Formats: sequence, structure tokens, C-alpha cells
Amino acid sequence: MAEDRSPTTPPADDATPPAPKPSAGGFKAWLPLIITSAFMPVLAFGMTQFVILPQLQKGLGITASSSGSAPTVSKPKKDSPKEKTVSATMNKLLVNVAGTMGARYLLVSMSIVGSGADFKAKIDDHDAQLRDMASGVLGSKSLADLEKPDERNLIRNELISGFNGILGDSTVQEIYFPEFAIQ
Repeated sequence: MAEDRSPTTPPADDATPPAPKPSAGGFKAWLPLIITSAFMPVLAFGMTQFVILPQLQKGLGITASSSGSAPTVSKPKKDSPKEKTVSATMNKLLVNVAGTMGARYLLVSMSIVGSGADFKAKIDDHDAQLRDMASGVLGSKSLADLEKPDERNLIRNELISGFNGILGDSTVQEIYFPEFAIQ
């Protein structure tokens, strides 16, 4: 006996399952991450090799040879070959730290580098003026100022400027602090 099938209902055994919907994830969703992960090391290498290193070499005066041998350092040209740098020391400069009511002090020794044949004589002749100026600069710094990371460089620049004002223009080239103790 044949069953009467209605045209609106499909037969149970002839039915096809509905097509699965494509998932939102998959390879296409990961493609930007994969491309970025592969491209970033290449970009970092290129920036380092062709931008950052040449700028550093230029700033340091290093010239790279094209033959593959070791890079050489080009020495800066001096204005006058007769002038050489001379060093003088200022030992044990003791000042009170500002804002501590005399309870804390700063002990500094300086090595002053300059040019000129009579540099040490100038330092010795103006020793009292230089010590007074250095005491004023160092004594104006508070404990919080002295603990800042770059404060020594700021102090160094203030002292170079002040010392050059006393000794003459560009006499002092650099100041080093072999001792810098806060007590």
C-alpha cells in the first residue's frame, strides 16, 4: 500500500541535512596576526641594520669599511695640535645639603679637565673663587634634587659654565666626580 505523501512535507529518508554555516574564525581570521608575526622581526632587523646603527656610527665617528673588515674609529680633529688637555683636582669640597637644617652634607672631589699651557696655574690662582662658586651651586641642591638620576650631569654643566665664567671662555672642558657622597 502506498502512503499518501503530501507535497509540502518531504519524506524522512530523502531529507538532506541543512548546510553548515561557515564559522567566523578560521584561517582568514588569523591571517593578519600571522603576517604581523612574520613581518615584525624583518622590520626590526631592517631598522636596526640600516637606520639605527648608521646613526650611532655617525654620532660616534665610526666608519664602516665596505671590504668587511673591522670598523675604524675616526678621531676628531683638534683646533690646535699644540693644545693638549690638562687635568687639575679639587679635593674634599664639603657643603651642607639645602633643606636639611645642617643635618646632611655633601662631600665632593672634582677632577677638572681643560686646555691650555697654564691651565693648572689658572686653577691654583682662582682656587678660592672656584671653591666658592662650586659651594654655592652644590649647596643650593636639596636632598631630593641630589637623588635624581641625571642630577650629576646638571651639576656638572652648571659648574663648567661657572668655572668658565671665572677662568675665561671655554677653558674648562669637562668635570669628573671621583667622590660624590651624601651623608
